[in-house]
Amino acid sequence: MGHWRKQQHQDRYFRQAKQEGYRARSAYKLLQIQQKFRLVRKGDVVIDLGAAPGSWSQVLTQLVGERGRVIAVDLQPIEPIPGVITIVGDMTAPDVQARIMESAEGKVDVVLSDAAPSTTGIKLRDHVLSIELARAAFQIAKALLALKGHMAVKVFEGEDLPHLIRDVKRAFHPVKVNTPPATRNESWESFLVARNYKGTD
Repeated sequence: MGHWRKQQHQDRYFRQAKQEGYRARSAYKLLQIQQKFRLVRKGDVVIDLGAAPGSWSQVLTQLVGERGRVIAVDLQPIEPIPGVITIVGDMTAPDVQARIMESAEGKVDVVLSDAAPSTTGIKLRDHVLSIELARAAFQIAKALLALKGHMAVKVFEGEDLPHLIRDVKRAFHPVKVNTPPATRNESWESFLVARNYKGTD
């Protein structure tokens, strides 16, 4: 644990987050995805799934501005962030999804998910759980995204990822797998970035 703590404190993004007031280093993953793909615009309504501790929502409030809206969802409570609606619950649960829809008050522009499973250390199991979470985010996106809306979801690399990409490509174009530079070297996570929602047949 001591070695991990030392690594974390030496981590450039960890230190930068502390200096710039972000709750976690993951803020820079979203900033890098945004820089590359321009998913979020001023005035957008954005859903932030797996939001705790809230660093993505912090970035999103800056991106959407006062006219936009950010809805943050997580199993864990999130310390309040000005301008962010927070929902505590399991994003895969129908009642939580109903609360998301109610808070959105209509179609949304972007669905993001930085949700990750509680990892077991068993790579195949962790991969399968991560794909399940990504699919749940995809279902929420299909239910709530306006046409031409965008989505980015965290995935763990593995054998089920190509099947998920194939399904997402039916609903979005283009679809890319992106690993932001802020991702830790030892991590096997990437983000499935899907733009221009076409709707479902």
